[in-house]
Parts: sequence; C-alpha cells; structure tokens
Amino acid sequence: MLQYYLWTIGCQMNKAESERLGSLFEQQGYQAASTAEEADLLVLNSCVVRQSAENRVINKLSSLKSLKRRRPNLTIALTGCLVDSNIDRLKKSYSFVDHFFKPGELPPWQDKTEPGQLLPHHSPPAAYIPIIQGCDNFCSYCIVPYRRGRERSRPIAEIACEVRELVRRGTREVTLLGQIVDSYGHDLPGKPDLADLLGELNSIDGLGRLRFLTSHPRKMSTRLIEAIASLDKVCEQISLPVQSGDNDILKAMRRDYTVENYRRLVTEIRHKIPGVALSTDVIVGFPSETEEQFHRTADLLSELRFDTVHIAAYSPRKGTVAARELEDNVTAEEKRKRLNTLEHLQEEISTEINARLLGTTLEVLVEARKQGKWHGRTKSDKLVFFSDNGDYLGQLVNVKIEKTSPWSLQGKVELKSNN
Repeated sequence: MLQYYLWTIGCQMNKAESERLGSLFEQQGYQAASTAEEADLLVLNSCVVRQSAENRVINKLSSLKSLKRRRPNLTIALTGCLVDSNIDRLKKSYSFVDHFFKPGELPPWQDKTEPGQLLPHHSPPAAYIPIIQGCDNFCSYCIVPYRRGRERSRPIAEIACEVRELVRRGTREVTLLGQIVDSYGHDLPGKPDLADLLGELNSIDGLGRLRFLTSHPRKMSTRLIEAIASLDKVCEQISLPVQSGDNDILKAMRRDYTVENYRRLVTEIRHKIPGVALSTDVIVGFPSETEEQFHRTADLLSELRFDTVHIAAYSPRKGTVAARELEDNVTAEEKRKRLNTLEHLQEEISTEINARLLGTTLEVLVEARKQGKWHGRTKSDKLVFFSDNGDYLGQLVNVKIEKTSPWSLQGKVELKSNN
C-alpha cells in the first residue's frame, strides 16, 4: 500500500489544512507513514511568519534533496506560506520538489473532491475548521495577506454541514479558524457575521463546545461579545492580539487601533462575560521601539493581566511594508532581553491566576493520553492533566484541581459530566 507523510509547521490553520490533506490521501488509498523515509508521497506544509519557522522549512527542504536522489520515485510537494505567486522561482531553487500549491488549496493533481473526503475517518475530540481564508488587514510586519490572499468566507450552511458530520464521527469541540476570524461573512450574500455563525452552530445536537481564533481588536463587535455571553456552547475564552502597548508602535504596525481603544474593549468583554479568559500576542523589538515604548507594553500586560501571552521577537519578512520601509534597528540581544522580561512577567501573572483554581472542580474535555496521564482543556482553555486507569478519551469529566502551575493544572477525576 502507498504511504504518505505530512510535515507541518506553523499556525492552527496549517495544522487543520494538513489534517484535511491527510484525510484526502487516505480516501485515495494511502496510509500514513511513520517517517519521511518510508513515504511514497511527502508533503511539507510550510510557515514563514517568523524567520525561525522559515529557517526550519528551508533546512527540511535541504535534507530532502538527498532523499529524492536516493528515491527518485518519491513524490515531494510543498504547500503553506512559503509558496507565493512566484512558483518559477521556487521551482528553480528546489528543482527536486515535484509540486507546489498555495496554502488552503488542494494538491494540483487532485481534480475534484467531495466535502466528506476532507474530514478525518475518526474525528478527534477537538477539531479545527477554517471558516475564512486570507486577510485584508495588511499589518506592516505580516506576510500572510501576500501568501494567503484576500479574505474569502465559507457559507454558513457548508460549515454547519461539516460540523454536524464531525460531531456524528465523535468530535465534541470545534474551533473556528481565520487569520482574522471575526472578519467572517462580510464577503458573503447578506453579510452574515461570526455571531450569526456561532448561533447556527450552537444549535447542533451533540456538539459540546465552540471556540474561535484569532480575533482583531478592531473587528471585535459588541454583537459578537454578546453572542459569546449568551450562547451556552461558546467557550468564555478569547484570543485578542494587542502586539504593542505603545500607540506610535501600533501606528507603525498598521494595527488601526490605539491602546485606549484596546483597553476599553477588554473592559467591555470582562463586563459582559464574567470569568472570561483572555490571551494575547505581543511583538517585541519592532523597528525603532525604544526602551520607554517597550515598558509601556510591559505596563499594559501588568495592568490587563492576561491568562496567556504569546511573545515573539520581530523579524523582517521580505515583501512586507515594515521590511521595505523600516530599518530593523533593535539588536538581536535587546530583542531577546525584552522577550525574556515579558516571559518572566507573564509567568508571574499566570502563576497567580491559575493558583486561584486550586481546590476548584473544572469540566475538562479529554483529548489524549500521554506518558500515563490523560489531558484536556477547560472551557477557559486551561490545560489539565490527571491520572486514571479508565478510558476517558473524548469525554467531559469533572476534575478537582490539586496542583497548579503557570502552564497547566493537575487534578483528580470526580464525576463525569453529562455526555
């Protein structure tokens, strides 16, 4: 039997698209290979959002050149955000790669695909569903709009059909994905929005939870906030990237909001959704970021106290506005220093937030077992581990928290929730 191997790096969108490719290949008679060396078909799903990710992709491609030489019948394909409109350049640089196709697209050798072919045979307890491709925002540091194109939303009926089928196959939680997920629907007839989609999916029998990411502060509407507050299956957890706590840096990033706008939005969210868990993204070392501007970001994180903060050091992406017009003049050493400062700050904040959960009982959707421990997430996206000999995969269980840390919780199963 022919075997396929998928190598994936990057965001949840990439991971969701790789899952769909794997399902498609299995429908075509392939089975998953455990290593690249065993595969007849090898697909790399790439990411170039950060320099470190791009370097990993290039290194992986380089390692495959000798494999192709040893096994000329091996089919190699490259997709993801490394694939831009200049396919000829890629073919010249990586002549040993047989096929190139853009992120979100089907392989070029695939003529027609029924929607069911893109769903896994055995659905995972928690699944990711892309609902909008591309991005119209063009933040000055971001390569995504140039690689994934302009925004294109999927119809509500199509998404709902996919969710129903996933639930029929065993999925309990669905996360809706988009580069800016709350831009959903503006390009569809009637202009439905994310609140409309959440309302439709909330009524699906058997579905336990709904999440979505990633949001943009300028796109997060009062209507959406109220939908999160009122719909019982929508998790009280929102990813809301701020990127910087300084208005001049936000303007240079082309984020189209101010720190004051962001602060008011967080206040509204916490007022209307009590107990909401908020996560955010921050970039340190953006061109010309001064020590004072960096400290404004640190002060904002101290003030707003997020549950989770994803921190990255700025790296110029060729083709973006920032790479063309701004000098990357913050040293690598200073970027690392600022990144470490925020990581230590957030560790303290997360420690304090999670410590409040000690002794409480939380509902956990069990996603997998690793090294003898089951693990899953709460509605507020807290990672929880517990040891038990029972079979809890895909179940909602109540776990009493006995130990907390900045990154996860540990506890003991009490009673199963209604399944």
